[in-house]
Order: sequence, then C-alpha cells, then structure tokens
Amino acid sequence: MPLSPTRRSLMLGTGALSLLASPAIAQSLLRLKMVLNWRYQGPQGWFFLADDRGYFREAGLAITIDQGNGSGAAVGVVASGSYDLGFGDINALIQLVARGPAGGATPMAISSTFNRPPFTIAVKADGPIRTPKDLEGRTLGGPANDGALKLFPAFARMTGIDATKVQITNMQPNLREQMLQRGQVDGVFGFVNTIRFSAKLVGIDPDKDFRFINYGDHGMDLYSNAIIVARRLVNDNPAALRGLLRAIDRGLKDTLANPDAAIDAVARREPLINKVVEKERLMATLRDEMSHPEIARIGLGDIDDARFAKSIGIVVEADALPRTPAPTEVFNRSFLPPLADRITKLI
Repeated sequence: MPLSPTRRSLMLGTGALSLLASPAIAQSLLRLKMVLNWRYQGPQGWFFLADDRGYFREAGLAITIDQGNGSGAAVGVVASGSYDLGFGDINALIQLVARGPAGGATPMAISSTFNRPPFTIAVKADGPIRTPKDLEGRTLGGPANDGALKLFPAFARMTGIDATKVQITNMQPNLREQMLQRGQVDGVFGFVNTIRFSAKLVGIDPDKDFRFINYGDHGMDLYSNAIIVARRLVNDNPAALRGLLRAIDRGLKDTLANPDAAIDAVARREPLINKVVEKERLMATLRDEMSHPEIARIGLGDIDDARFAKSIGIVVEADALPRTPAPTEVFNRSFLPPLADRITKLI
C-alpha cells in the first residue's frame, strides 16, 4: 500500500532525526585509550569481542586498544598518563605504590583477570639447569618490560639465588625462544604460555625442548594481570568503570561460549596470526592462568583478601620495598559486576 504524504513525512523525519542523533551519540561517548600486556594474541580476544559486538559502546565508551610491550610496561604507561587503562601486572603496580607515599595518585587495579602466577624462566630441557640455584653463573634474557624479568629480584631472594652471579640481557620478544634454542642465552623470562606457544610458532616443541622453572612452584603465589586504570577515572568516572567491566565480562562470556569467535576478533586486528596456535594459547591461558579454585567462591575478577595481602608482603619483602601498601591502595573491587553475574567457572 502506498504511504500517505503525512506518513511518509513522519518516517523521513524520524530517519533524519536518527541521522542527526548519531553524531551526537558518538560525541557523548567517553573516549579512552587502553594498552594491552603484549601483542595481539588469542588471550586478548575477549576485549576485541566486547569492542566488535558493541558492548563498550552500550556502556557509553569508545575504547582504542593498542598492543603492549610487556605486562610491567602497561602499568608504567598508565601511571605516566599516556594511557587511561591497561591490562598489566598487578605486582608491578604493588611495586609502584610501595615506592610512593600512602594516599598517592597511582593507578588502581579494578579487576584481577589472571589469578594464578604465569611467571617462569624457561631453560633447555637437556641442559644442566634444574633448580633455581643452578641459574647462578648463567646468562638469562628477556624483553626489558617482561613481568617475570621485573620480578626476578624477588624470585632470587625467595629462592636463595645470588642475583649478582646472574647476568641479564635484553632481547626483542620475537627473538626470545630462538635465542634459548640456539644456546645464545641459558634461560629466558616470560609467561609460561607466551613462551610455549611462541615457540610452537617458530617450529620448536616446548614440551620436549624446554624446561620451565615456574615462580609459583617456589612460593610466589601471586596474582598477575589485572585491569589497571588511572586514579582520575576511579575518582571521577565510577559509572564508566562499572560499564567497562560489564562490557569486558560480556566479551569473556562470549569467548567461553565460542572461542573461535574470539580468535576471529584477534585476526581482524592482526591477520597474520596462526589461528590454530592462538586458540591453543587462549585455551591454555583460561585453564592455567585464570582458573584458580577461588573463583567458584568469589567470581572471576575479584581477589581473596588474605591471599592478596600475603602476595603484597612477598613482593615487598623480596624486593626490599620501602613500605607495605594496604590492599585497598592497590585493588578496588567496587566496580565489579555483582557476584551473581560474575564468571565462577571457566573450563
């Protein structure tokens, strides 16, 4: 049936209003810059799903997500003001807070994503290094901002290593596994699954060729990567932070429901990724770094207060930091979704 002139005018008017409204909606979004812990890989897929499916936009946010240069570096660039938020190592944040005055304007963690310590030193499986003490007299390497490298002084103190007898060298991230395999260094720092799956990408069998000295096996029961935000957002934009965590949570739930969709979202940013390996890396991260039994009780994103206080003490003592921050100086749970809405089981 042909539209009447009046009805046609109403529809055109509504469409015109919609077109006029779109720029206004876009202008009203809070624009934030986020830095990741590393290059675009499978374990960041949930951030990209949240972006691609409009979850950030529904929360009133427009987020630019950049590749990172290490989980420790993510904390530094948020602290400097270069980024509004980051996916970085909460232990680097503890170190930053402990070196400043109480009540300082340092960034804060608002959601703890990696609840098991992923830090490791990989060595040759057929080599002589079997215990932490065997690292003395050796050359170890890692990217300058690697979280495991930054925590090595703490690991050395806890395990009785004389750190003055260990030579440290830096290398580009893409050279780490090859340099270890070729014997150019005796061991390399990193996250277990970063090393394991990056090795696979260059034809190395990490389960056959490498041995892993994991920090968590030697008393360093630490949390790791968290969502870390600038203090001004905590003070001035609490609603935005609640919306941010809801959107990320939705992206993670979608990832659990369809991991391939998460890998496709990564591939839209980095088309050269090996999807098979990145899916393996994603699933291993969910299993090994995010599935602490405590999430059944407190939900993913939260921390156990007693465990976190102990981990702060470990970092402070091992690094000989000037003071012990209160957990509330480092972590603020008030922006998390309600417990009933949080993930309590991953895989």
